[in-house]
Amino acid sequence: MVVSIGASNDSNLQVTDFILMGFPGIHSWQHWLSIPLGLLYLLALMANVMILLTIWKETVMHQPMFYFLAVLALVDMGLSSTIMPRILAILWFNARTINLSECFFQIYAIHVFLGLESGIFLCMALDRYVAICHPLRYPTVITEGFVLKATLFMVVRNGVLVIPVPVLAARRLYCSRNEIDHCLCSNLAVTSLACDVRKANSIFQLSVAWILMGSDMGLIILSYALILLAVLKLHSAKAASKALSTCSSHIILILFFYSVIVVLPITHSAKGKVSLIPVLLNVLHNVIPPALNPIVYALRTHEIKVGILKLVRLAEVRK
Repeated sequence: MVVSIGASNDSNLQVTDFILMGFPGIHSWQHWLSIPLGLLYLLALMANVMILLTIWKETVMHQPMFYFLAVLALVDMGLSSTIMPRILAILWFNARTINLSECFFQIYAIHVFLGLESGIFLCMALDRYVAICHPLRYPTVITEGFVLKATLFMVVRNGVLVIPVPVLAARRLYCSRNEIDHCLCSNLAVTSLACDVRKANSIFQLSVAWILMGSDMGLIILSYALILLAVLKLHSAKAASKALSTCSSHIILILFFYSVIVVLPITHSAKGKVSLIPVLLNVLHNVIPPALNPIVYALRTHEIKVGILKLVRLAEVRK
């Protein structure tokens, strides 16, 4: 739908909403994707709720390392819920129309939650760095107050720095074209429909990505490099193995998260028509980590595994 914003010139048009076409190239049978995507979303919600309940119920996990994990679970649920209800509505009910305000808000929310995920990974890396490299200082440095301050800082940092991304997108002129060959409002997909120059959008988004996630990734690499050096200095192989085991889950999830972050801009910058792979990769990156994170921690962290088993047994007894 378009409405005139000019006087009498038919070429001066401004769209009032966008049409989310879904997954490019498979529109005729894309509804079948609702089954695996719906199951992934349900798994993400249930697994993260289980993590939150376990940390809340088990007093042994009332410590900073698990508090950060609880924050990560909340961020994961927020990230997946930002896009999945809309995608499932498209696949189930063909609800493809989205107004401009909702679209720009989705752009904002996606950027905020991705930045928060990156920021919490950094906080968890710093937690492990202090625990392994400065164990005597850990109780005084990594406190409940530190967790609260670090979380608030990440929320404010991402919430404020990301604001110009949807604002700049909203300032573009969208005339005539309003069909997005995508299933969500990504900044690149939306601004590609603009009739005027979108160079400022691309430059700012790239700058924000480097400032936020680039700095987070650099500090995470530095933290684990220092941890590795500290572990190599340990004379006991058992102590070294125990130290690294506390970081293994974190490293697995970080590698997956940042590898996709690096791949996405490359696939999107490829010339030619929008293809299925970058769109599907973009969607999966917003739903697989929220489903994967709690599973990896549950399988590789003894306290969480024991706590979840207790919850399951308690649920069976109540039946």
